[in-house]
Amino acid sequence: MERERHDDTDRLRVSDREREEVVELLGRATAEGRLTLDEYTERAGAAHAAQTRGELARLTTDLPDAPGRPPARPAGALAPAAEKLLAVFGNDVRKGGWSVPDRIDARAVFGDCRIELHEAQLPRQVITIEAEAIFGNVTIVVPEGTDVRLTGSAIFGDKKSKLSGPVTPGGPVLEVRCRAIFGDVVVRPPRKGKRWW
Repeated sequence: MERERHDDTDRLRVSDREREEVVELLGRATAEGRLTLDEYTERAGAAHAAQTRGELARLTTDLPDAPGRPPARPAGALAPAAEKLLAVFGNDVRKGGWSVPDRIDARAVFGDCRIELHEAQLPRQVITIEAEAIFGNVTIVVPEGTDVRLTGSAIFGDKKSKLSGPVTPGGPVLEVRCRAIFGDVVVRPPRKGKRWW
């Protein structure tokens, strides 16, 4: 009986949102090195063409945290502790007056992630950004005087801060942990001199 219910669920037709959730999961797996770019391209194409939940489930069964069938967030569930940006052969941008969590995960694979923090609300003193650029770029925009602590590695790429001048006492601390492979992680000031605090 349980098997029959599972089969019925697998035959349900999927929405565009469910397809995009699977493509996003495949992109994260590619950024983590679990899938090659060829595998990503093949599976992402199959996800966009999928008609049923069973077809989508088969694309992620060998990946950790694979939902099989992407679940909806339960009512009343808390927002995630981290903001996630993912750009695979594209761009992902976070800007404006958004509320920044403790941690931001940004991954760019043949794409560009841009995180603008100069107009954001920072309720915490220390913000951590995990920035990974593989044949791509992660750009972080902060005001001059920001205390930026840039760590990590760059292989055939760059990790650099374009900030100049002294750190402003009492301001936020930004810990940027980099992994750049044929890519760049850059921290720079905005074009206009705006401040956080």
